Amino acid sequence: MSAAVAPKHFLQLRDFSRDELAYLFERTRWIKERFKRYEIYQPLRDRTLAMVFEKASTRTRVSFEAGMNQLGGIAINLNRGDTQLGRGEPIEDVARVISRMVDVVMIRTFEQTIIERFAAHSRVPVINGLTNEYHPCQILADIYTYIEHRGSIQGKTVAWIGDSNNVCNTWLQAAEVLGFNVHVSTPPGYEVEPERAGLYGTDHYEEFGDPMEAARGADLVTTDVWTSMGFEAENEERKRDFEDWQVDAEMMRLASPDALFMHCLPAHRGEEVAGEVIDGPQSVVWEEAENRLHTQKALMEYLLLGKVATTE
Repeated sequence: MSAAVAPKHFLQLRDFSRDELAYLFERTRWIKERFKRYEIYQPLRDRTLAMVFEKASTRTRVSFEAGMNQLGGIAINLNRGDTQLGRGEPIEDVARVISRMVDVVMIRTFEQTIIERFAAHSRVPVINGLTNEYHPCQILADIYTYIEHRGSIQGKTVAWIGDSNNVCNTWLQAAEVLGFNVHVSTPPGYEVEPERAGLYGTDHYEEFGDPMEAARGADLVTTDVWTSMGFEAENEERKRDFEDWQVDAEMMRLASPDALFMHCLPAHRGEEVAGEVIDGPQSVVWEEAENRLHTQKALMEYLLLGKVATTE
């Protein structure tokens, strides 16, 4: 008897090659166009997605659950209190059991090591719905949104303004895989940690002490909340430290004239972004949020079915 083939996982963005990402973006376009025409496309009938949430979620839950339903499958929502994880059962044992009952697992949790341990003992694909270190599904949607509006992101410049968090780390990985540049500006003490970000080198990113200089000439300006989940105790300190790292109209004027603005949401107007920017003509945050749905459908299709011929 031949050994079982190990499943393909999506635990960080560099798990996929440039060619695989290009395929996903093309499938996203195809799937989204049919969604907009109200055409039924259900290649995942009788397939089940288990969603394990150890961190609260709005967009991740809705996009994965709706997406799996639209593809013809079903989604099961499990919060920490719904599983034995909350009662101390080893992650490895939970993985062995759940993966015998479903076809794909999405986990939104704390340390990256949790999802890696789960994946190492899973018989089915595991998707990172967010960890402290990475948020690959978000950056899939962000890059697809850029492609939709401006074409290829290769060779372009993305300005990241604010905390060097999981979203920032994933932008940096994406730059290495897809060949674009990231200008990062953080307050002192919040700089990028290359090892935590999983970077091989510094060829595709540059750090700036002045956020205005980071945004100068950028094709895309993006940010996130100043206080990510798990750091609420630092909220008042962070508000002081990040005061000069707000994306406002003045900063956007320094970017490329056709620069886009993105934010993974939820947003705090008047903190990390001015209302006139997030609600202004350069903002694509609502399309970006919707594209979580479509890129994740393409992702689940690929993990479960492999490459599918795109027909018009």
